[in-house]
Amino acid sequence: MKKTQITEFKQKIKQMDQIITSNIDEFKKIITDIKTKHDVNVISYFTYSLDISHNKEQENLLIGTYHIRNLGNKPVKNPYICIKLPQNSPFTFSGKIINNKNKILMSAPGAWERIDDEASSQEFWLKPVNIQLLPPSETITFQNFQLKWIALDSYSGNIMGFTYCDEFKEGKPAFNQISISGNINS
Repeated sequence: MKKTQITEFKQKIKQMDQIITSNIDEFKKIITDIKTKHDVNVISYFTYSLDISHNKEQENLLIGTYHIRNLGNKPVKNPYICIKLPQNSPFTFSGKIINNKNKILMSAPGAWERIDDEASSQEFWLKPVNIQLLPPSETITFQNFQLKWIALDSYSGNIMGFTYCDEFKEGKPAFNQISISGNINS
């Protein structure tokens, strides 16, 4: 390589370094602006695993967790959730849920209390036991809930989640849904 080529190459590297540094500074500014503009910001999402039987009349299982994360810089007050199952679905929902029948679990770590009509098998309104505040950068979870079903016929449905709190009385939908479907051949 000639000396002029090396000099030009060094200048281009220096220009690229300046551009990268400028971009990093811009990203930092954007992130800072987002944090300061969003005193209260919550996201929620599902994680889950499936054990699907491909045989008619055998039990299928989904084990899931619903996460609520405070991305804002102020605490979130009185968080609660709604998990909705599709109408006429074969899914049976269970979890570490306290209701009028099992108040003894009130001290169980990670327990959630059902706050709606217990007769409903499609909507589950739940609030965490002994948690009224979700601090900034913290997460609370409704862990290891279960959906079970036996596939006598083809099925499909979306499990949806919504997060509510004093700051978001209208609720915020979960970032994702759980979509389950299966075809049973006769």
